[in-house]
Amino acid sequence: MLAIRLPEEIEKRLARLAKKTGRTKTFYAREAILEHIEDLEDTYLAASRLKRTAKRWTQEELERELDLES
Repeated sequence: MLAIRLPEEIEKRLARLAKKTGRTKTFYAREAILEHIEDLEDTYLAASRLKRTAKRWTQEELERELDLES
């Protein structure tokens, strides 16, 4: 179960959309969350990984590691 508070203008827009389309406000809130949750997770994962110190590779090291040297 989830309860959220929305700014009044957003609540009104959501109510108008629901009424106009015959869908519920919950339907549209759910759709919005499902549409954007993966992007949000990716954003936080990327930010987390940028904070960690990682080995830096030169192009030559990568080519050698992947056996791509000519």
